[in-house]
Amino acid sequence: MSDFLQQMATLSAERAAATGRISASELDKPLVPLQLGVFDIIAEIKGRSPAEGALAGADLDRREQAQLYAQGGAAAISVLTEPSRFDGALEHLEAVAASLPGTPVMRKDFLVEPVQVLEARKAGASGVLLITAMLSDDKLRAMLDAAFEFGMFVLLEAFDENDLSRSIVLLENPADRDRAAAGNLLIGVNTRNLRTLDVHAARLQRLAPLLPDARCVAESGLKTADDAAAVAGWGYSLALVGSALMRSKDPAGLVRDMRAAGSARVAA
Repeated sequence: MSDFLQQMATLSAERAAATGRISASELDKPLVPLQLGVFDIIAEIKGRSPAEGALAGADLDRREQAQLYAQGGAAAISVLTEPSRFDGALEHLEAVAASLPGTPVMRKDFLVEPVQVLEARKAGASGVLLITAMLSDDKLRAMLDAAFEFGMFVLLEAFDENDLSRSIVLLENPADRDRAAAGNLLIGVNTRNLRTLDVHAARLQRLAPLLPDARCVAESGLKTADDAAAVAGWGYSLALVGSALMRSKDPAGLVRDMRAAGSARVAA
């Protein structure tokens, strides 16, 4: 695990330890299933990036930003909830989910304990991101089971061949294979090196031949419709886009253009 991931894991574990018991009666917010097309965008809301600094001011209206993403046709909204390096909070996710009852919202964080999956569901999340490199096989299984028990989707993020192979092994389990076929288990490849925080864009193409028969997500570094078309050509059926959308003057238009370019590339 890289230094940055280790730091995030330590801080996340501290937050998890401070989380009180969550009862089943608290997990009653509406669950919104993913509705996936030929090529889709998971549009991200974050106030800060460790690599790029502030992406928005203190006056950022996350609900308004999410509405713009939804207008562009985003399949889901990713909300950063990590507080120390991304200026995130669970309250941000809760506000976005409440403002968009028809769009699934995903918690993006450095989750290390099953209780944090329940915490996300309590706040209204319909999905969570899990980072393979941060989790042992047993802990990963426990967190997947926690999400699937409550009907949530999971984006399972890989950084390298080893991470991707661990994700692919999961698909040998018939239940997980069925979830992947239904779009409830997404396999992601992140181009960001979490030691240096640099983006290695070539990773998406290099790992493309290893992608499983599942909905796969290209993460980090995508900025334009041409980028979306490129990853669609390599076999990815979704892209997670954050910084470019946070800096865009027309985020709805950028979501729309990226979806259209990726879909056109798939159809070509």
